Amino acid sequence: MLKNIFLDVKKKFETALGVLRKEKITIAPEDPAAVSQYANVMKTVREKADLFSESQRIAYTIETRTAGIPDARTYLLTLKEIRERRGLIDEHGAEAMMMDALEKVEKEIKKPLMRNDKKGMALLTAEFDKINKKLGIRKEDLPKYEEQLELKIAKAQLEELKKDALEAMETQKKREEFKDEEMVEVKSLDVRNFL
Repeated sequence: MLKNIFLDVKKKFETALGVLRKEKITIAPEDPAAVSQYANVMKTVREKADLFSESQRIAYTIETRTAGIPDARTYLLTLKEIRERRGLIDEHGAEAMMMDALEKVEKEIKKPLMRNDKKGMALLTAEFDKINKKLGIRKEDLPKYEEQLELKIAKAQLEELKKDALEAMETQKKREEFKDEEMVEVKSLDVRNFL
């Protein structure tokens, strides 16, 4: 079993490297075109190597971590914990609104809301729909939000690559044999040469 897992991971790794060897990556996190191109390369890597996108990974985590939770309150608290562990920010304060909605529904039904309570969950879903409307969040816009998340991640990864490349060049420059060499601009580096 371990051998099969190892072979699967090895195959995915080799597939990812194959894509990265073909695609040019410009290390320029300040350039929106470079960020978009990098995001597309990483999307290709995920598709060809059969890897999860960040939103798919979050959905999978939610699905597995909440599978056995019977009540809505624990479910929402678990979602909050997952969000915090992932380093995602609740920019709109939606979590607090969702907890307020849960309080309202539980007050109305006069007991803790269980996830298998179809009537109670319908009430909670209606409250969540009101919150989404208030925040301007529409279900049909979810792919757009997913794309924005992928671009944010791509930019952060490019910033990290740039930082690492600058550090490596600074270290090289301190060595005696490279003192006379001029440092190249990070965005002129071709990542394919380093794979």
